[in-house]
Amino acid sequence: MKSITINGSQREIVGKKATKALRNAGQVPCVLYGGDKPVHFHAPELAFSKLVYTPNAHTVVIELANGTTFNAVLQDIQFHPVTDRILHIDFYQLFDDKEIALNIPVELTGNSKGVKNGGVLRKNNRKLRVKALPANLPDLIEIDITNLKIGDKVSVADLDQSKYTLLHSENTVICQIKTSRTAVVDDEDEEEGAEGDAPAAEGTQE
Repeated sequence: MKSITINGSQREIVGKKATKALRNAGQVPCVLYGGDKPVHFHAPELAFSKLVYTPNAHTVVIELANGTTFNAVLQDIQFHPVTDRILHIDFYQLFDDKEIALNIPVELTGNSKGVKNGGVLRKNNRKLRVKALPANLPDLIEIDITNLKIGDKVSVADLDQSKYTLLHSENTVICQIKTSRTAVVDDEDEEEGAEGDAPAAEGTQE
């Protein structure tokens, strides 16, 4: 998984007054959890733009001015209710031998046969929660929908989980091709149902 580096400084004073002063100076107060004790630090608000304002999932390398480095993931973020400025961010520390749960975006590739025939692609889940060791966290979950026909769907049970575990029931539908008024039956279906359709066609002509 791709990572973003955040350069910050450890906070020596923690409290409402110090926090307000940091925000007035364009800094975002942060806390890193998951280690022996919480680590309080701050970094410029602009440093978080590529991490916060993106649909992609990333790990984070936190580099503090005292030379300490941590690997982490974003756990929680608070925005100002009016201005949408970042008020506070919580991170969770990563360890190579400990699994972590993270929401990973789903990317659909290919042109579905069902959509070409007038069906409608419905994306039921744009992100899936994955549990894995940090080294096995994917940037995204890619699903090829080329062969999906009208009525077909992709569920969690259809995905390869050899490197990670999806924290959803196996019958959770990720995407599906729904029929529509303009939908047409593809050639394969027409051939399979040709004999059964003939009597109905004769009856219509009467």
